[in-house]
Amino acid sequence: MDNFKVLFSEEEIQERIQELAKKLDEEYKGKEIVAICVLKGAAFFTVDLVKKMKTPIIFETMQVSSYEGLESTGNVILKKDIELDIENRDVLIVEDIIDTGRTLKFLYDYLETKKPKSLKIVTLLDKEERRMVDIKPDYCGYVIPNKFVVGYGFDIDEKYRNIPYIGYVE
Repeated sequence: MDNFKVLFSEEEIQERIQELAKKLDEEYKGKEIVAICVLKGAAFFTVDLVKKMKTPIIFETMQVSSYEGLESTGNVILKKDIELDIENRDVLIVEDIIDTGRTLKFLYDYLETKKPKSLKIVTLLDKEERRMVDIKPDYCGYVIPNKFVVGYGFDIDEKYRNIPYIGYVE
Protein backbone atom coordinates (compact mmCIF):
# COMPACT_ATOMS: atom_id res chain seq x y z
CA MET A 1 0.00 0.00 0.00
CA ASP A 2 1.41 3.40 -0.94
CA ASN A 3 1.87 6.17 1.66
CA PHE A 4 1.58 3.70 4.55
CA LYS A 5 3.49 4.39 7.80
CA VAL A 6 3.80 2.22 10.93
CA LEU A 7 2.18 3.73 14.02
CA PHE A 8 2.55 0.79 16.46
CA SER A 9 4.59 -2.36 15.88
CA GLU A 10 3.26 -5.84 16.59
CA GLU A 11 5.52 -6.00 19.69
CA GLU A 12 4.33 -2.61 21.01
CA ILE A 13 0.70 -3.65 20.59
CA GLN A 14 1.19 -6.94 22.45
CA GLU A 15 3.07 -5.24 25.31
CA ARG A 16 0.32 -2.65 25.73
CA ILE A 17 -2.38 -5.34 25.63
CA GLN A 18 -0.51 -7.24 28.37
CA GLU A 19 -0.59 -4.07 30.52
CA LEU A 20 -4.32 -3.64 29.90
CA ALA A 21 -4.98 -7.33 30.73
CA LYS A 22 -3.14 -6.91 34.04
CA LYS A 23 -5.19 -3.80 34.93
CA LEU A 24 -8.43 -5.57 34.04
CA ASP A 25 -7.47 -8.64 36.10
CA GLU A 26 -6.88 -6.34 39.09
CA GLU A 27 -10.21 -4.55 38.55
CA TYR A 28 -12.23 -7.75 38.15
CA LYS A 29 -10.40 -9.91 40.71
CA GLY A 30 -12.72 -12.63 42.00
CA LYS A 31 -15.39 -11.85 39.40
CA GLU A 32 -16.53 -13.29 36.11
CA ILE A 33 -17.01 -10.87 33.23
CA VAL A 34 -18.84 -10.83 29.95
CA ALA A 35 -16.45 -9.45 27.34
CA ILE A 36 -18.36 -8.13 24.35
CA CYS A 37 -16.26 -7.93 21.21
CA VAL A 38 -17.48 -5.26 18.80
CA LEU A 39 -17.17 -6.91 15.38
CA LYS A 40 -15.38 -6.91 13.08
CA GLY A 41 -12.57 -4.54 13.95
CA ALA A 42 -12.12 -5.44 17.61
CA ALA A 43 -11.80 -9.20 17.00
CA PHE A 44 -7.99 -9.20 16.92
CA PHE A 45 -7.73 -6.99 20.03
CA THR A 46 -10.40 -8.91 21.96
CA VAL A 47 -8.83 -12.32 21.34
CA ASP A 48 -5.35 -11.13 22.30
CA LEU A 49 -6.68 -9.32 25.39
CA VAL A 50 -8.76 -12.16 26.82
CA LYS A 51 -5.98 -14.70 26.16
CA LYS A 52 -3.71 -12.63 28.41
CA MET A 53 -6.30 -12.30 31.20
CA LYS A 54 -6.69 -14.66 34.16
CA THR A 55 -10.23 -13.46 34.97
CA PRO A 56 -13.00 -15.90 33.97
CA ILE A 57 -14.49 -14.61 30.70
CA ILE A 58 -17.75 -15.20 28.89
CA PHE A 59 -17.11 -14.19 25.29
CA GLU A 60 -19.87 -12.41 23.37
CA THR A 61 -20.00 -10.50 20.09
CA MET A 62 -22.01 -7.62 18.70
CA GLN A 63 -21.83 -5.91 15.37
CA VAL A 64 -22.74 -2.33 14.69
CA SER A 65 -21.91 -0.20 11.71
CA SER A 66 -21.60 3.48 10.89
CA TYR A 67 -18.79 3.50 8.32
CA GLU A 68 -18.74 3.41 4.56
CA GLY A 69 -15.22 3.47 3.17
CA LEU A 70 -13.14 6.04 5.06
CA GLU A 71 -16.00 8.09 6.55
CA SER A 72 -18.57 7.65 9.28
CA THR A 73 -22.13 8.02 7.99
CA GLY A 74 -23.39 9.18 11.41
CA ASN A 75 -26.13 6.53 11.33
CA VAL A 76 -25.54 3.58 13.66
CA ILE A 77 -27.07 0.25 12.68
CA LEU A 78 -27.23 -2.79 14.99
CA LYS A 79 -26.29 -5.72 12.74
CA LYS A 80 -25.79 -8.45 15.38
CA ASP A 81 -27.02 -8.40 18.96
CA ILE A 82 -25.65 -10.35 21.91
CA GLU A 83 -27.35 -13.65 22.69
CA LEU A 84 -26.61 -13.75 26.42
CA ASP A 85 -28.73 -12.15 29.14
CA ILE A 86 -26.34 -9.67 30.79
CA GLU A 87 -28.66 -8.51 33.58
CA ASN A 88 -26.74 -8.20 36.87
CA ARG A 89 -23.44 -9.22 35.23
CA ASP A 90 -20.14 -7.36 34.96
CA VAL A 91 -19.83 -6.40 31.31
CA LEU A 92 -16.81 -5.10 29.41
CA ILE A 93 -17.26 -3.63 25.94
CA VAL A 94 -14.10 -4.33 23.92
CA GLU A 95 -13.73 -1.82 21.10
CA ASP A 96 -10.94 -1.33 18.59
CA ILE A 97 -11.17 2.47 18.29
CA ILE A 98 -13.24 5.37 19.53
CA ASP A 99 -13.52 8.06 16.90
CA THR A 100 -16.56 10.36 16.96
CA GLY A 101 -17.95 8.22 19.79
CA ARG A 102 -21.41 7.95 18.24
CA THR A 103 -21.22 4.19 17.63
CA LEU A 104 -19.90 3.44 21.10
CA LYS A 105 -22.42 5.79 22.78
CA PHE A 106 -25.21 3.99 20.91
CA LEU A 107 -23.83 0.63 22.01
CA TYR A 108 -23.28 1.71 25.62
CA ASP A 109 -26.80 3.17 25.97
CA TYR A 110 -28.30 0.08 24.34
CA LEU A 111 -26.46 -2.31 26.69
CA GLU A 112 -27.41 -0.20 29.72
CA THR A 113 -31.07 -1.01 28.99
CA LYS A 114 -30.19 -4.68 29.62
CA LYS A 115 -29.37 -3.79 33.26
CA PRO A 116 -25.81 -5.06 33.71
CA LYS A 117 -24.30 -4.92 37.21
CA SER A 118 -21.42 -2.87 35.73
CA LEU A 119 -20.62 -1.70 32.22
CA LYS A 120 -17.12 -0.58 31.28
CA ILE A 121 -15.26 0.14 28.07
CA VAL A 122 -11.77 -0.88 26.96
CA THR A 123 -10.48 0.39 23.63
CA LEU A 124 -7.19 -0.13 21.89
CA LEU A 125 -7.17 3.28 20.22
CA ASP A 126 -8.82 6.59 21.06
CA LYS A 127 -9.02 9.59 18.71
CA GLU A 128 -10.05 12.10 21.38
CA GLU A 129 -9.84 15.08 19.04
CA ARG A 130 -12.61 13.64 16.82
CA ARG A 131 -15.12 13.08 19.66
CA MET A 132 -18.61 14.39 18.94
CA VAL A 133 -20.45 12.83 21.88
CA ASP A 134 -19.60 12.57 25.57
CA ILE A 135 -18.14 9.11 26.04
CA LYS A 136 -14.78 8.03 27.45
CA PRO A 137 -13.17 4.61 27.77
CA ASP A 138 -12.42 3.21 31.21
CA TYR A 139 -9.26 1.66 29.78
CA CYS A 140 -7.33 2.77 26.71
CA GLY A 141 -4.34 1.38 24.87
CA TYR A 142 -3.27 4.51 23.02
CA VAL A 143 -4.59 8.00 22.35
CA ILE A 144 -3.80 8.73 18.72
CA PRO A 145 -3.93 11.74 16.39
CA ASN A 146 -6.58 12.05 13.71
CA LYS A 147 -5.08 9.53 11.28
CA PHE A 148 -6.89 6.82 9.36
CA VAL A 149 -5.44 3.60 10.79
CA VAL A 150 -5.09 0.24 9.05
CA GLY A 151 -3.98 -3.21 10.21
CA TYR A 152 -4.52 -5.31 13.33
CA GLY A 153 -8.26 -5.40 12.67
CA PHE A 154 -8.58 -1.94 11.15
CA ASP A 155 -9.61 -1.99 7.50
CA ILE A 156 -10.20 -0.03 4.35
CA ASP A 157 -13.33 -1.48 2.74
CA GLU A 158 -12.79 -4.82 4.55
CA LYS A 159 -9.15 -5.16 3.39
CA TYR A 160 -5.84 -5.08 5.32
CA ARG A 161 -7.24 -6.23 8.71
CA ASN A 162 -4.65 -9.03 8.80
CA ILE A 163 -1.59 -6.75 8.86
CA PRO A 164 -0.02 -7.59 12.28
CA TYR A 165 0.83 -3.97 13.18
CA ILE A 166 -1.11 -0.69 13.09
CA GLY A 167 -0.24 1.79 10.41
CA TYR A 168 -1.81 4.86 8.93
CA VAL A 169 -2.35 6.26 5.50
CA GLU A 170 -0.23 9.38 4.92
